[in-house]
Amino acid sequence: MPTPTPKRADHPLALPTEEEIDRMRAIVDEAGLIAPTTRFVYVGLEEPDKYAVNDSTNATTPDRRFRVLLHDVDRPNASDLIVSLGSRAVLAQRTLDAIVDGQLPVLDEEFELVEAVLSTDPDWLTALAARGLDVAAVRVAPLSAGVFGYEGEEGRRILRGLAFHQQHDKDHPWAHPIDGLVAFVDVMTREVLQVIDTGPVAVPQESGNFDDLTVTGPLRTTQKPIEISQPQGPSFTVRGNLVEWEKWSMRVGFDAREGLVLHQIGFHDGGRLRPIIHRASIAEMVVPYGDPSPVRSWQNYFDTGEYLVGRYANALELGCDCVGDITYFDAVVADEAGRARTLRNAICLHEEDFGVLWKHTDLWTGSREVRRQRRLVISFFTTVGNYDYGFFWYLYLDGTIGFEVKATGIVFTAAYPGVDHPFATQVAPGLGAPYHQHLFSARLDMMVDGHRNRVEEVETVRVPIGPANPHGNAFTQQRTVLTSEAQAQRLADNRVGRTWHISNPEVRNRLGQPVCYVLHPEGRQTLLADDESPIAKRATFATKSLWVTRYDPDQRYAAGDFVNQHPGGAGLPAYVAGDRALDNEDLVVWHTFGLTHFPRPEDWPIMPVDYTGFVLKPVGFFDRNPTLDVPRSSSGHCDKSTSCCQGAPDD
Repeated sequence: MPTPTPKRADHPLALPTEEEIDRMRAIVDEAGLIAPTTRFVYVGLEEPDKYAVNDSTNATTPDRRFRVLLHDVDRPNASDLIVSLGSRAVLAQRTLDAIVDGQLPVLDEEFELVEAVLSTDPDWLTALAARGLDVAAVRVAPLSAGVFGYEGEEGRRILRGLAFHQQHDKDHPWAHPIDGLVAFVDVMTREVLQVIDTGPVAVPQESGNFDDLTVTGPLRTTQKPIEISQPQGPSFTVRGNLVEWEKWSMRVGFDAREGLVLHQIGFHDGGRLRPIIHRASIAEMVVPYGDPSPVRSWQNYFDTGEYLVGRYANALELGCDCVGDITYFDAVVADEAGRARTLRNAICLHEEDFGVLWKHTDLWTGSREVRRQRRLVISFFTTVGNYDYGFFWYLYLDGTIGFEVKATGIVFTAAYPGVDHPFATQVAPGLGAPYHQHLFSARLDMMVDGHRNRVEEVETVRVPIGPANPHGNAFTQQRTVLTSEAQAQRLADNRVGRTWHISNPEVRNRLGQPVCYVLHPEGRQTLLADDESPIAKRATFATKSLWVTRYDPDQRYAAGDFVNQHPGGAGLPAYVAGDRALDNEDLVVWHTFGLTHFPRPEDWPIMPVDYTGFVLKPVGFFDRNPTLDVPRSSSGHCDKSTSCCQGAPDD
């Protein structure tokens, strides 16, 4: 069920509307900032002051403002604007320095441009001819360039191209990498800067067409339908972008760069709405590859900062992407001409059964009680090149908040050099998939019962045998308050069960303890590249599992505002350079998590979903189990003779 797209924003944090995008463009045009060569690379809501938004006594409506990034395809004069709809003016304008600031994100039109420029380049054509390939059947993946100190690249806007052979119109070229070959292209001057050709390598020939019955074989006929129905409709309500479900309340947002954003996540308890997180998003992601070969040693992508994952949101389909009683949100973004573009069914909202919530059969009283867990799911899927990513936020009845990335799509491929190659897996005859990582940065603007919070690192401690522990069975916890931004750069450690407690020292539960939410990391690897590598300088956020910063509304992105061809040092390392005090302050928690992917043959020709994420659980936030009021099951599937389904309606 789609939610109606509003004509006007009804709240300072409402989803942008088509009318607002049109007004934004008109203001920029009236300011004389649009030429035929101007491209709108990014347009996003410049969010209002969070203190004003969360102040229930504030009756004023903040001005709706947008941040606008403009790029000129002919001249290096990119601009960063703040546009006010209320005053109908450009409030701020800054021209970027490509060497210092880096480049704006990659444009859609530049994807095709790289292939077009190479199609007439003599060196490129010579390399293809040496491999017996027709340029018309060669697809080029336009890949972000990074910064590696290559001569002549400073200040240029560059993409690097790896090639694949497409045998026919419906053929997936990823199965046929043209190895030993890469081109560096300046997309502003339309100039080929360099073609590196280390010599012809056999192009893998096995088909990767997973949508072709000649590849898949006959489809299974054994699956019986699974039907999910909610005959009385969902348990949540939606007003604009405000969603209320069970005792949860939040606002659903969407950004062309970050994709799905949640605001004002709170829980109704004791007659009031208790805030937990003001803003939750995945602020950056990086995919660094581990193949040191001459044509691939530069390969890494910041899918959020360089490509903008939000603008590639899929139109979700009932019965395929989402199953059950689904509510969809459309998302409105600006295209590269600055005009409104509606992403249909970009966000999926539904609830689902999640097994047993709690259960006990009591020996002494004979009571038998079971309650079912449910969760609210808010998600979107995006496709960036060969990979597809699903971003899923989960809210549970017991106050738990979860997040999960579902990674699927097609692994990036190369020709497989030979037996026991140390940097790739052979996934099909002659076809390799280089080792790589998918690392994400969650930005959690915490607000646990108020703006002033504390972060403690808590880990288990073994207690040695001694007078106080004669049998050696004791173990306890060690707590360390993270008091400064330098101290709060931490690695996960599952060996000691390391977690991070985000509490409010000024609010206590009935036991006198500070109310608290705990971040449980998965504890997988952080960035594996060398600490002195170019990628480590640009993706420093990914070298730590945890960062904590003092809140600053201008500090939004883990790798900085302008990631494309930035030399490094931006984002979190710059934010924490002042080593601000943290204890009992307004805090933002940044959590790095992700996957280290050693591809398997089972990942070809399309990869089954792999999962990564984290969990936030209440610890002392509530005075007792907040789900004691969850009723017994009332589903038509209930066995009416059992105690857990007493009171269930008859079929």
